[in-house]
Amino acid sequence: MAMNLDNCPQCGKVYVKNNYNICPACLKGIEDQYRLCVEYLRKHRSCSMHELSEGTGVSVRMITRFIREGRITNREAPNVQTACEVCGGSVKDGTICDTCRMKLSKDMNHLKEDVLRRAEEERKKNPTFQIKDRDDNKRL
Repeated sequence: MAMNLDNCPQCGKVYVKNNYNICPACLKGIEDQYRLCVEYLRKHRSCSMHELSEGTGVSVRMITRFIREGRITNREAPNVQTACEVCGGSVKDGTICDTCRMKLSKDMNHLKEDVLRRAEEERKKNPTFQIKDRDDNKRL
């Protein structure tokens, strides 16, 4: 029976592969950092991202990771915001700001319309006759 072994990307130790793709020791460290953040936010709900980082010793990058994973929410930390992955503006929830989300949605709707229009043009260029069309003509 072969065991799936890998090197931890954070510390380099060999570990048995798991769902988190890091060794148990590093996973425990991340969970400890998360608990520090949650405890600090319970006492200092209105702190900013940098105040949270300074108060806990947890890096801004790790706090951002917790927010993106949905582990720290806007309800728990209303003043802790991350940067939009598209424009760099501030984001309270998720990975992109409302402006970029609306633009993305608008672009997707235009893309759908274009695909439908092209399909309709193609259908007009190459008309086909199907048995169901013949049956519809008889009913008229």
